[in-house]
Amino acid sequence: MSFSDLFDSGFKKRNEDHFAAIVRVAMDDGIITEEEKAFLDRLARRLDIGENDYTTILKDYKSHPINPPTSYDNRLERLYDLSRMVYVDHIKGDHEEIVLRKIAVGLGFSSENVKYVVDKALTLVSNGVDLDTFTEEIKTMNR
Repeated sequence: MSFSDLFDSGFKKRNEDHFAAIVRVAMDDGIITEEEKAFLDRLARRLDIGENDYTTILKDYKSHPINPPTSYDNRLERLYDLSRMVYVDHIKGDHEEIVLRKIAVGLGFSSENVKYVVDKALTLVSNGVDLDTFTEEIKTMNR
């Protein structure tokens, strides 16, 4: 196995785990709506999740760990994707926010301020900001 194969398999695994965390949020209410399915389809393409892996993850999303990215920008990107799923799902409620907070802590956000970060993330997403604006706003908030 070449070095590039090792890198590719690690990258693929991280993407699958990230995708599974988003599916976990989508499945919190027990169903995936058409709007959620469209979002998951787009995200799967962006993360290079193949058809077989997509189907497997939908069936067994809880078996994938929440692997925190090492870079803060990557953590913010994952939080952005997860927040968009909560927003697309129209599930902004106590239980769903708790699930999102747990995943955010798993991604490496501090448990002391995760409620504030998640609230800000959901507000930004509901205002329709793009990833760059989202990242800058959250970074500004934590200074």
